[in-house]
This record gives sequence, C-alpha cells and structure tokens, in this order.
Amino acid sequence: MTKNRIAIVIADDHAILRESLTALLQSQPDFEVVGAAANGEEAVRLVQQHNPQVLVLDLFMPEGDGFDVLRTLQQAGDRIASVILTGSESQNDYLQVVRLGARGLVLKADDPEKLFAAIRAVADGDLAFSDEIASSVLDAMVSNRPPAPSSMVRLSERERQISYMVARGMKNRDIAVELNISENTVKRHLQSIFSKTGSRDRLELAVLALGEIGKAA
Repeated sequence: MTKNRIAIVIADDHAILRESLTALLQSQPDFEVVGAAANGEEAVRLVQQHNPQVLVLDLFMPEGDGFDVLRTLQQAGDRIASVILTGSESQNDYLQVVRLGARGLVLKADDPEKLFAAIRAVADGDLAFSDEIASSVLDAMVSNRPPAPSSMVRLSERERQISYMVARGMKNRDIAVELNISENTVKRHLQSIFSKTGSRDRLELAVLALGEIGKAA
C-alpha cells in the first residue's frame, strides 16, 4: 500500500467492468486498488485482509450481494467507508444500503468524475450522495424513525447550527467558510456534537438534525 494513497477494494461480478474500473481508478494518482472481488464473499475477505479505506461495491452479485456484504461488515464491526456503484434506480435499495452503513452512492451511468469525487469524500469522512438521492433517503429515514426524546437539546446554539449544516450536506471546509471559523474548530465542535447526541457519524447526525427540523416545521 503506497503512503498517502487511498486504498480501495472493488467488488463487481462482471469481469470486464471490474478490470476497467480497476484501470480507471489506478489512473488517479491518489488512488490504489488493493483488491478486486467477483462476489460478495470475496469482497468481505478482501476487506478484512487489506483493511482498505474505501470499498466500491456493486449491489447485485452472486455468493452474497452488496446488501449481504454491508450487513456482514457491519456485524463484524468493520466500519469501512463504502461507495455503492449501481444501476439500480430503486429508492428502497438506496434506503437499505444507507441503513446498512454505505456512505456514498454513484450510478453506473454517471461520469467517472462523480465516482472519483465520491471516493475522496467518503475517505475524508464525508457523505457522497447526490442532492436528489440524499433528500429522498434522509426524508424516508426521518419519517420511519420512532419518536424519541431529542438529544439535540443538549447542544449549544453553535453546535445546533453546525448540525443543521451537516444535514444540508455541507463539508467541514464549507461550514468553516460559512461561519468564519477554522476547519479545526469545526472538527472540535463535531466531536462534541457526536459525544452529546450519540451519533456515530455524519449520516446519523444528519438524520437526527432533519428530524428536529421536521418537528419544528
């Protein structure tokens, strides 16, 4: 594994696409493909063997589809940043993979630049969903979320402000510019927010913040 490169495992059952995708990602100076799987079982094995930063995962494969891979990794405590690369247009599929821990989704019809950007985003701890997909999935997650006392009440005004910006899909550097503070200050606020709300990552925080906005509307 080359230092300062994003280590990636690819999982797709179509050999030509898998090889083309490997060559495409290797063309980026900051990417290194450390494994390519042809099925779900192999994907899990390669992730556990190489411990990559990002898994680029097809949904529909033999011997364990993408849903099974995400579920297996989640149950094993392997919180890898996964980008789903799919031809599916089903919102139910999108919702399910988000609930199973995927942090990005790119359609196979999208430009390669979208995949590159998604990989870099999730490797950096951000989410990588298009505005349309993010809106529909997060709305569905909020509407299906059982009512519970909100942990948002424990946040300071600035922390609530940052939480709502995360829910809008803003990255740390964008939040820093908007609030005229340093990116490190944003990161410190987020650590406090995660601790107070019990959110494990930006997606869970986004769902929580959107639920709060919905109750206030």
